[in-house]
Amino acid sequence: MVVVNNLTFKMGGEAGQGVESSGAGFTRAISRAGVYVYGLQDYMSRIRGGHNFFQIRVSDRDIQATESAVHVLLPLDVDTVNEHLHEVVPGGVVIMDAPMKVEDARLTDRGVKPIRLPLTEIAQREGAERGLPATTAKLMMNTASIGVAAGIIELPFEYIEQVIIDNFGGKKGSKIAEANVAVARAAYDESQREFAADFEYKIRPLEAKPRMLLNGNQAIAFGAAAAGCRWISMYPMTPATSISEWLASHSKKLGVVVKQCEDEITAILMAIGAAHSGVRAMTATSGGGFSLMVEAVGLSAMTETPLVIAIAQRGGPSTGLPTRTEQSDLQFVIHASQGEFPRVVLAPGTIEECFLAGQRAFNIAEKYQCPVFILTDMNQSTAVRAIDPERFDFDAAPIDRGELLTNEQLDALTEPYLRHKLTESGISPRALPGHEKAIVLTTSDEHYENGQAVEDPEPRIAQMDKRMRKLDLAAQDIREPLLEGPEQADVTLVGWGTTYGPIHEARVLLEAEGLSVNHLHYHDVWPLPKARTEKVLGSARRAVIVENNYTGQLALVIRMVTGIDIPHKVLKYDGRPFTGDQIAQKVREGVIAHV
Repeated sequence: MVVVNNLTFKMGGEAGQGVESSGAGFTRAISRAGVYVYGLQDYMSRIRGGHNFFQIRVSDRDIQATESAVHVLLPLDVDTVNEHLHEVVPGGVVIMDAPMKVEDARLTDRGVKPIRLPLTEIAQREGAERGLPATTAKLMMNTASIGVAAGIIELPFEYIEQVIIDNFGGKKGSKIAEANVAVARAAYDESQREFAADFEYKIRPLEAKPRMLLNGNQAIAFGAAAAGCRWISMYPMTPATSISEWLASHSKKLGVVVKQCEDEITAILMAIGAAHSGVRAMTATSGGGFSLMVEAVGLSAMTETPLVIAIAQRGGPSTGLPTRTEQSDLQFVIHASQGEFPRVVLAPGTIEECFLAGQRAFNIAEKYQCPVFILTDMNQSTAVRAIDPERFDFDAAPIDRGELLTNEQLDALTEPYLRHKLTESGISPRALPGHEKAIVLTTSDEHYENGQAVEDPEPRIAQMDKRMRKLDLAAQDIREPLLEGPEQADVTLVGWGTTYGPIHEARVLLEAEGLSVNHLHYHDVWPLPKARTEKVLGSARRAVIVENNYTGQLALVIRMVTGIDIPHKVLKYDGRPFTGDQIAQKVREGVIAHV
């Protein structure tokens, strides 16, 4: 028997079969048993049909990535077997409804054990006993499948039962909840009796403090709330929408205004208006939505209005892969909008970094009076991870509102207030509209210090120089890339954002085989930390960039800023995230290519 240190479940089926809800529920149940989990959902952009799956990785150690190997496959349709059987390891199992038309020999030839139980029959029987119509009862087949999985790994049933009750409003009196519990119980008992003894992987509950189970978007929203964000306006767009959903669900307690707008242009302009009036404000979108926001980003920069913009990347161009992951908008975000102006780009790679980015972004935006981007992706936005609450450091980014003048300072003014006053730092004193001694005048045109429009060369040069000085100053607030592993190594793996988890695992795998590997991880990408980059990569024996895009966009930024070229690349752009073993295999082969 192997008490869990690495075990992966995968449930698959059509949209509408409850793959996401069942997968999320099973993830919560396992997490409550005190072990670590990482849950990845993969779904097509359709309401019904297609092929979706939910993959749950379980371990007794903290994990931050999915993996290729599957130990328990739970297909709700035949397509799931066809798509994923090759991922199931020898000794693994496939849990199927008894009538499913899959030849057992396909499984046994691979060393995989078929587990057939009458899941639909169990669902309809238990549902009928509680007065549910047959069509409704049939939908509980996914619950039966989860019950079987819990039974063979001997997860105590109370964890499954409590999650089902919570999902249906936390009341045991609910007929639907009682029926689902009964279905899960019947399937659990039968699988434990018939199949548990032959399955070597088990989950034993561990003594642990309760952990939070959340995704990157929720962590960004959590961090934004901790930073005092009181406004978000956005047009819903996958995969950014859950940022506003989290804030909306806590809006009354936090005093946050959540505005769903008619389009992305309105969303960013409303956020700029809120920020201009002194509210910590943000918007959130994905690549297509950001394309519509680009002109307004320049408005934020020209008027020096602090603004936070979260962008969750997905595959493009155009509609592209609207529910898949990619890291292909880095260059776009760094160069978006006409003209030149300072901006900051944060690229969190873990749940903790998402929370910290949500905090820091508002401080940076107000301190340097410029737009700040939080650049994440579909994988980071939707994948859930069990995390210890103490990993969130509320004191890491105390609120800093920069050169925001207080009422007392405004009362003491003896000279006319100049919104765009020339200063050595490039940061002008900022007043909120409404004070009798400070007329806040600004415009999207180039302007004098007092905000009035101008087209003459000298004030243009002075204002441009002033604004761009802020970029050099902002570089001081950029976090240097993290170097994991030895200072000098045979291979230096370089990545940014959400590649952190799989690169970390690839390094561990390769080091176990005797290869010296370190990992340079960027969590802030613009302004690029030049000195640290030159020090590490300038002496690297063999640097390998790992990115979820076609061109190696961070490598291009590094070459643009430092002149250092990274010729070795592992690039992936099929809409799916990396796994550690995929990266490790490319390094083993010595073939650095697209995967």
